[in-house]
Amino acid sequence: MEKEVLENHKRYLERVNFYQSNGYDLEKERDFILDKSLPISGEILEIGTGKGHFALALAKRGYNFTSIDISSQEQGIAMLNLRYLGLEKQVALKTEDATRLSFSEQSFNIVFSINVFHHLEKPQAVLEEIIRLLRNGGKVVLSDFNDKGLEIINACHTSEGRTHDYFKHRLNEAKEYFITKGFKIMEYQSQVQKVLIAQRL
Repeated sequence: MEKEVLENHKRYLERVNFYQSNGYDLEKERDFILDKSLPISGEILEIGTGKGHFALALAKRGYNFTSIDISSQEQGIAMLNLRYLGLEKQVALKTEDATRLSFSEQSFNIVFSINVFHHLEKPQAVLEEIIRLLRNGGKVVLSDFNDKGLEIINACHTSEGRTHDYFKHRLNEAKEYFITKGFKIMEYQSQVQKVLIAQRL
């Protein structure tokens, strides 16, 4: 296996262990979100690839999907994570702005966006794009940190000498938006995550 892939996987494991030692079990939380999202079928879009943590969880379960992110650098890390497990062919990575996506209307049955909402500068524009892309009967799965989760993540960033940049938008904004659009809403909460599922009727 390529040196770059192995070195990246070592960094990935260090990050997973670091978060876990601070009270955030990254893999357990991704499984929690996926389990609450079942059934999952049809065309799948992930908004916010990041370093590929949720993409890994989806791919491990055998799904084929498209994942977008505004950062090609982050997606490069995600691809290395996928390649370590031989899952890269299941994911189509595209570098795009979530407020202006290139896909045609009603292209997807399910849209995921995990731990992204608090980073969005223009959440309303992203929600409008999700609505545009979602097929009838489709669903949106948004998950973000609750107060405890944000506290842990902020502490992790601080201990690494970084700041956690975010706009402090919360999932309640998305919930209210989907309610006005006539979606059925389901909510779940783990120790550190909130999960909002909005079903288009």
